[in-house]
Amino acid sequence: MYLKKMKIVKWFCFFALLLLVSSCGVSKSLKDVPDISTYNAVVPERVKTSDSTFLLANNTLNKNKQGLWELYVEGDPYQRGLIIGSLTKELFNNQEHVFLSKVNDLVPSKTKQALLRKFLAWFNRKMYLHIPEEYKTEIYGLSKYASSKYNNIAEPYLRVLYLHGAHDIGHALQDLALVGCSSFAAWGNKTEDGSLIIGRNFDFYAGDDFAKEKIIAFVNPTKGHKFMSVTWGGMVGVVSGMNEHGLTVTINAGKSKIPLIAKTPISILNREILQYASTIEEAIAIAKKRKVFVSESIFIGSAKDKKAITIEVSPDNFGVYEVSNSNQLICSNHFQSQAYANDKKNLKHKAESHSLYRYQRMEELLEEHSKLTPKIAVDILRNKEGLQNESIGYGNEKALNQLLAHHAIVFKPEQRLVWVSSSPYQLGEFVAYNLNDVFNNPKKRTLSNTNLNIEKDDFQFSKAYKNYETYRELKSQVQSLIANKKDIEPSIISELIITNPDFWETYYLKGKYYYNKGYYTAALNAFQKAKTKEVTTVPDKREVDLYIKKLKRKLGL
Repeated sequence: MYLKKMKIVKWFCFFALLLLVSSCGVSKSLKDVPDISTYNAVVPERVKTSDSTFLLANNTLNKNKQGLWELYVEGDPYQRGLIIGSLTKELFNNQEHVFLSKVNDLVPSKTKQALLRKFLAWFNRKMYLHIPEEYKTEIYGLSKYASSKYNNIAEPYLRVLYLHGAHDIGHALQDLALVGCSSFAAWGNKTEDGSLIIGRNFDFYAGDDFAKEKIIAFVNPTKGHKFMSVTWGGMVGVVSGMNEHGLTVTINAGKSKIPLIAKTPISILNREILQYASTIEEAIAIAKKRKVFVSESIFIGSAKDKKAITIEVSPDNFGVYEVSNSNQLICSNHFQSQAYANDKKNLKHKAESHSLYRYQRMEELLEEHSKLTPKIAVDILRNKEGLQNESIGYGNEKALNQLLAHHAIVFKPEQRLVWVSSSPYQLGEFVAYNLNDVFNNPKKRTLSNTNLNIEKDDFQFSKAYKNYETYRELKSQVQSLIANKKDIEPSIISELIITNPDFWETYYLKGKYYYNKGYYTAALNAFQKAKTKEVTTVPDKREVDLYIKKLKRKLGL
């Protein structure tokens, strides 16, 4: 099913290329570069003190014992870009390789890659008009450390600029299981000490390697507010972060059409909010200024306002959702504000996707605890069961913990505290940071506050977890064999079922293989078994039902 969707997208992109490469209007964007004439282009050489510690003047990069890279950087936009590029060069190059090597897998033809380059230039032809000059300048500095290996896709500056919109494209293609983020907040009588607490899972999946080298960035800009964010090499935008005033930003994808032109990437809008807003009102004002090209819920927490809201943006609409008579806010992947009450795409997504299910699961888990704490928030983010604690199979997107998250994060904004997950997924230790301590003393060997860390989840040492990791390998193998119409050993099918017996997709794959081989009775049994499990989405249910209908007709039932 996943491979089928990937094939559809691949051919959609290819035919789009054929239609669009002849379009004009890209030359200005290709020639546009920020003016750096007023900036100092000289940065000191970085000093490597160990395999995991680098220094550059007052800026540092260090890998902590939990495997998270801690980055501290200060300066004007161009200096920040150059410094980040120098300190994180290897991480940056590796992350770009992980992401862009997939292009060669999906589009191996050199001719089609040339078309892809033209398509990217066309699609991103207006992006430069929608990104603040400050961030283009920072990206330009960063791009000086990009690899030349992928210049066939785009020149370094344009390539790094384009990659800041890749997250948005992933959201637009969320039906391909790239995104399923979950967020919640509580304050007042809903928390142990009355303080605002926010938890979120960032379930953007671009392969296991993409999530390996996470960076916790602490940025001290010459203009605006100091802030932290969870990021990766080559990324100056923000997907999860908090600033020195206790304003937090996280994002949850909404239902989007596949966009035809790039504007302001959501991560850049989030960065601007984090750097220049200290209240909810200021965050809303910044969001209203920018034109986006996908639909997104921007989850804002505010120490000054002592509450959280969501800003719901899309190319054609804007809304703000604020709970009334409640000290609790929940957000998955559908919009809740009045502005989207009659939005057909949103209503369909709410009815047919796994978003509402996860929303209800968060409600259920929050109701189990009268007072939220950071530890309880972490436990909720790690939860792998379905509604009423039903076993729905590991990796099911209806679970809050889908065992694919790039990171999970918990904020306590009024105290400027943040906890960031470490690998694997959300199961490793949640590492604590106090923003006041970090920015008062950024040259510490480690920037974390280890006394406040939240312990790792023992599930990662269980047989069930080992089985799940085996299942993931088998699933990939089986999908490939099915796609290439190869035979599969019966023992592989059996092990696939044994390693994740409560997941509907295991039986779906078994049924699909047997259907293709003409083993119709065995295929029917497998699909009927899949129906007894918690199937992820309505379209998935329809596909299973369609197979069952076809098989009954073939078998004369």
